[in-house]
Amino acid sequence: MSDSGFPTARPRRLRRTAPLRRLTTQVRVEPADLVLPLFVKEGIDAPAPIASMPGVVQHTRESLRKAAVEAVEAGVGGLILFGIPAHKDARGSAADDPDGIVQLGLRDLVAEVGDRTVVMADLCLDEYTDHGHCGLLTETGDVDNDATLERYASIAMAQASAGAHMVGPSGMMDGQVAAIRSALDSNGFADVGIIAYSAKYASAFYGPFRDAAECAPQFGDRAAYQEDPGRAVDEAVREAELDVDEGADIVMVKPAVGYLDVVRRVRDAVSVPVAAYNVSGEYAMVEAAAANGWLDRDRAIRETLTSIKRAGADIVLTYWATEAATRLLRD
Repeated sequence: MSDSGFPTARPRRLRRTAPLRRLTTQVRVEPADLVLPLFVKEGIDAPAPIASMPGVVQHTRESLRKAAVEAVEAGVGGLILFGIPAHKDARGSAADDPDGIVQLGLRDLVAEVGDRTVVMADLCLDEYTDHGHCGLLTETGDVDNDATLERYASIAMAQASAGAHMVGPSGMMDGQVAAIRSALDSNGFADVGIIAYSAKYASAFYGPFRDAAECAPQFGDRAAYQEDPGRAVDEAVREAELDVDEGADIVMVKPAVGYLDVVRRVRDAVSVPVAAYNVSGEYAMVEAAAANGWLDRDRAIRETLTSIKRAGADIVLTYWATEAATRLLRD
């Protein structure tokens, strides 16, 4: 009995059966909440498996279209495209080439799925530069922030011209959202949105992605411009607020699982939707553990996605998007 004399409530009553748990759950992951990252590579004639990301491939243009249709038919809310060019140089010329692989891939996606989903493009230079850094370099090998912003503006216009509904600046340059927003607005693309990688940490969990996108730095690392995992969450919140002030329509935290506290704080601080990127290393850990029989793969995927939503993310970028939408979220 409680102090009031009434019988004590027992939360376990609502956990007793699967229908009760389903009826009373407070956090639901819906297919429309998910965004599927896709890689398209120039010069291959069959999808190329990525060893460190079982089940994920570098797509041909043809297989890219097929994967997009499967995702859309499953109800996935969006697609985000990463391009891998055949030729790389110091300024990442392929990134804004109208006939570059990512622009061709965007046109393919728009032609195939049209307005049935949100077509996004990652906007950075690391996939296109021969040095693997996210911007233009000075003579001393440092990233030149302001010169890089000019490249980002040009890339944004190329991606918008190819049909992207949203562009995703991921290089963590100061002022990148403002530069891109200004370029889009001034060139007839005011309706193209920006999903900003606002709190992108210098993380070990990007390793498999760098295999997929073939973008590992050829020297040094990206710690000078990505966020320090050891800094207080206030810095990430400030980055997100700055991006909103500069014109971001959605802000993102990356990675997700190790940074759920950041997701929560950013969600509480901003009025725009918040995305979280369930990154390649987080994906690979579950896949590797499941392959060894160390955990229940389906439960681990559901739990991972639920935890990200519970922390406050409105949108989750995940390599499991199509599978989760097709099967796991409907069981």
